Amino acid sequence: MRRLAARARSGIHVGILGYDGVTALDLVGPADAFSIANEISRASEGEAPPYRITVLGLAGLRFAAESGLRFEAHAVLDASTAVDTLIIPGGSGLREEAAQAHIGTWLREHAQRSRRIACVCTGIYGVAPSGLLDGRRVTTHWRFARDLAQRFPKLIVDEDALYLRDGPYYSSAGITAGIDLALALIEEDLGPRAALTVARELVVYLKRPGGQAQYSEPLRMQALATHRFADLVTWIVRHLDQDLSVESLAAKANLSPRQFSRRFVETFGCTPARYVEQLRLSEARRMLSHDGVNIQRTAAAVGFASTDVFRRAFERRFGLSPGEYRLRFRC
Repeated sequence: MRRLAARARSGIHVGILGYDGVTALDLVGPADAFSIANEISRASEGEAPPYRITVLGLAGLRFAAESGLRFEAHAVLDASTAVDTLIIPGGSGLREEAAQAHIGTWLREHAQRSRRIACVCTGIYGVAPSGLLDGRRVTTHWRFARDLAQRFPKLIVDEDALYLRDGPYYSSAGITAGIDLALALIEEDLGPRAALTVARELVVYLKRPGGQAQYSEPLRMQALATHRFADLVTWIVRHLDQDLSVESLAAKANLSPRQFSRRFVETFGCTPARYVEQLRLSEARRMLSHDGVNIQRTAAAVGFASTDVFRRAFERRFGLSPGEYRLRFRC
């Protein structure tokens, strides 16, 4: 925490937007991360808290989250608002035109007052209409990424990233990724040791391995599964090291290999072999993020016939070798 700049010594002012229909965790997750950074600073070094946290009501002091939880803001977002860091949580309320127009107008007139502006999850719907993100790389919850790209074609939408920075603008994936983003901001302000300490208090990774695909893909497939395939998808996820050939899977589904392949593609939009490979590679990526993991054993554990086949598939999918990934992302 001794890396605090003059800005931090006087208290980095973090404003978190609140509005009716906000996703509570999008707001509370980052707020708690910054609050814990304050507690650690006071307890370990006796310093003044590095952050001043203000909840800013979009349309008034009182607002209710999607879950029904009720909040009371410290102040209302208006022409006098000036914060170092503005965080805009997601929620159904910000996907309404009136709310978008309100925050969009404020941003166009006052965004330059803030050093950085961060969108959590679908909070990006409040910033995109302002034009401030045009031509910039952004991300959002995987379920909304395609819609965001269609509505705002000038954005460069990365569907897989947990969080991104492009200039003074930050964006993150769904819900808990707001904590990943907050930790990145804390690391930027106070250094990696402080961010790691906050992550330990929150019992989360400082930098989670991989992207959204590892969470969205298996869940998306399970959501698409018909009654015949529902149990099979769950079984595949739990038995990646076993024989997952079309013949083997067809037998479990009580179908001929030809019928099984046709119905699988109709249901999931990809072949059984491609789906199995995606799951195997996602699990391998998760395993490689931990210290002491052997690449050969990882390949065998997720069902690849050889280490060479695994390496080629991993590099084709993620753009780097298993060894390079392990060096960059291990915890």
